Amino acid sequence: MKNNNMICDLETGVCGVAGEEEMEVIDFNQPKKSINLYYVTDPICSHCWAIEPTLRRFKEQYGHYFNFHTVMGGLLEKWHDGPIDPANGIYKPADVAGHWREVGEYSRMPIDGSLMIDNPVQSSYPPSRVFKVIQKNHTDALAYDYLRRAREELFAFNQNISDKSVLIEMVNKLGLDGKALVNEAEQPSGQQLLNEDFGLARSLGARGFPTIIMINEENKGVKIVGGRSFEYYVDGLKQVLNVEELQPTQQPSLSNLLEKEKLLFSKEIEVMYDVEQSDIEAFVETELTPGTYETKEVLGEIYFVRK
Repeated sequence: MKNNNMICDLETGVCGVAGEEEMEVIDFNQPKKSINLYYVTDPICSHCWAIEPTLRRFKEQYGHYFNFHTVMGGLLEKWHDGPIDPANGIYKPADVAGHWREVGEYSRMPIDGSLMIDNPVQSSYPPSRVFKVIQKNHTDALAYDYLRRAREELFAFNQNISDKSVLIEMVNKLGLDGKALVNEAEQPSGQQLLNEDFGLARSLGARGFPTIIMINEENKGVKIVGGRSFEYYVDGLKQVLNVEELQPTQQPSLSNLLEKEKLLFSKEIEVMYDVEQSDIEAFVETELTPGTYETKEVLGEIYFVRK
């Protein structure tokens, strides 16, 4: 085939094949995200911790289809004499420890849980209010980063995230003024922000955690309660978009993902990249530059930290 790209037209000033129109309007805008996804959750929700690997991959590969909203649901206002969750045998803080350990072992997102015997979280409202104040004063992304750090501290590293000093230190590590922000969260305005989320959760019909609700432009949606498979969330998105196929984006490289997340458990990498547990260390060695990360272990699960 003859290549005419070297032939330049003196009249049009084009080398190669000129278009039919001298000026063409092209729309480079991404399609408008018509789906709102509401993730109703709580900082001390163990099943929310368990779905982190799946939810991260769903957001990474299909997030271009939806606007993601995190909604605080208010799992535990305070302990009292009556049953908190009788269906699961939860009457007092110590009852939570065994349940959390089961969730951690089943999901392989590590949960210690012993602090619920020794130094129990008294309420999920303080860390939830801090989330809302970060969201209001800064960005959704930074608030979500804080929520991730809070869950790491609580579940894997056994820190009491209802304790003011723990909250201040976590916020400081995000590069914010922990003391000022946590003090602001303790004001009535902090609880008011949280109450707005509680109202939204009720209006969405969310009564358990995690609940993911996807709503389209026609105000019709899909509600998914509890931890589900990656394919289950993708199918839900197809239903709400009323399409048979979706176009996922390529997963980010592991180096970029670890740069963003700072800490990843083995299970999270396995889910993101379809890697077998037995192959995880070899996979990480091929994907990451030596000296840029550390391999650690907690509760029998390995995790990787960016240096």
